[in-house]
Amino acid sequence: MKLYFHKYQGTGNDFILIDDQTLEFPVSAALIERLCDRKFGIGADGLILIQDHEELDYKMIYFNSDGSQSLCGNGSRCGFTFARDLNLVDKKATFETTDGVHQIKLEKGLIHFQLFDVSNSKKLSEKEWYLNTGSPHHIVLSESLNELDLRQAGRQIRYAKSYSGQNGTNVNFAQLLPDRVKIRTYERGVEDETLSCGTGATAVGLLAGNLGYKSPVIVETKGGELKIFFEKGNDKFTNIWLAGPAEKVFSGSITI
Repeated sequence: MKLYFHKYQGTGNDFILIDDQTLEFPVSAALIERLCDRKFGIGADGLILIQDHEELDYKMIYFNSDGSQSLCGNGSRCGFTFARDLNLVDKKATFETTDGVHQIKLEKGLIHFQLFDVSNSKKLSEKEWYLNTGSPHHIVLSESLNELDLRQAGRQIRYAKSYSGQNGTNVNFAQLLPDRVKIRTYERGVEDETLSCGTGATAVGLLAGNLGYKSPVIVETKGGELKIFFEKGNDKFTNIWLAGPAEKVFSGSITI
């Protein structure tokens, strides 16, 4: 079977996009893992299927590179860009993905993805926090990110016993700067550092809001800049938007 695909990236977080309106993609963890493999496959942090929806503009099914599923902020922005290229939507859309129904729009050259309200931030220590922005995120405040062995440090927290009941957690190391926050992320499901993580950037942006930063918080990832918009009140964040670029890289086909 020949599979036609498209490659998109959002601040370096890259995805295989497939038009699955005919529901013909043979979903299996083994196939997804092979397609996302950077040596023997196409290579990507995740794979996204765009399907028809009876009531909404489209349905987006997201898989991590190991075949597991989760909410993906950057993937949602790339999915919307692909849906626009398929002429399914114009400058705004309502779609269903892993955790429910979301709004998304193109505004001032950036793709804005709306996340659900967040009221579950937990302070674990003076330098460590936990937030769930649709995907779980452990955050460690750091004075410097350059010398950090992220794979080792991230893996220790990702597989900590305290997170064993929820299939682990994503791990973000954040450096607070006067005008922005820099982050590096170890992603669950990818099991390595990614150049950017949308839900992780959102979690760090909201934490910055707890620490006095005003909306929008600029979050600098290895792959580029994201903006986190929010309203804060009564220990709850509402009207949360993740904004950043998303673009097509190339198209191709592969025999599966």
